[in-house]
Amino acid sequence: MYNLPPSTVISQPLYKKTVFEKFNLKTVERDRFDADISRMVLVARVSPSTVPALSEGKEVKGFYVLQVDLKHREYDTKNILLLQKLIPQNIVFALIYDGQTQFCIFHTQLQQSAWMPTDEAIIPLQGLNLDDVWNNIVASIGDLDATSEETIEQQIINREKKERLLRQIEALEKKCRLEKQTHKKYELHRELINLKQILSMFEHA
Repeated sequence: MYNLPPSTVISQPLYKKTVFEKFNLKTVERDRFDADISRMVLVARVSPSTVPALSEGKEVKGFYVLQVDLKHREYDTKNILLLQKLIPQNIVFALIYDGQTQFCIFHTQLQQSAWMPTDEAIIPLQGLNLDDVWNNIVASIGDLDATSEETIEQQIINREKKERLLRQIEALEKKCRLEKQTHKKYELHRELINLKQILSMFEHA
């Protein structure tokens, strides 16, 4: 399963009732969760006891793989974050719908992979210890560069800053097109140039 060693495989159902009782969810929150999620199973545990070739990291001692069967492909990420809070462990989420799988992992922010055929979905165990393995998994799921001089955390922060800049630029361009007054249009244009210069710094860093 997910190209993990057979020794890591477990089968431990996680019932929705457990989630509801743990967080004392309101009816609307239960309905939102139930509308997205069909069933959940902890399907693997990766640790030095299940993969002896791996040693513990300073931060990561092990992690679980939680398989989540979805009722539809468009889901509310709040439900995944809720599950992350429920289980105080490092978790790789394998979301499954209609023969497709998307991996999610929380590291600074929720990272999401592209959807892929379930039989091609692989969780790589690359590294000599679990810190390295975890970072490589985060990089794989989040489309980050594990070999970069920047840490994974810094890459995530910089990507968020870049995405925020792109949203600001898009909003300003729209505002600039609609503005009729020349002096206001000029000010918006100057602000737009400034934001694009900052964006260029991110892209060439």
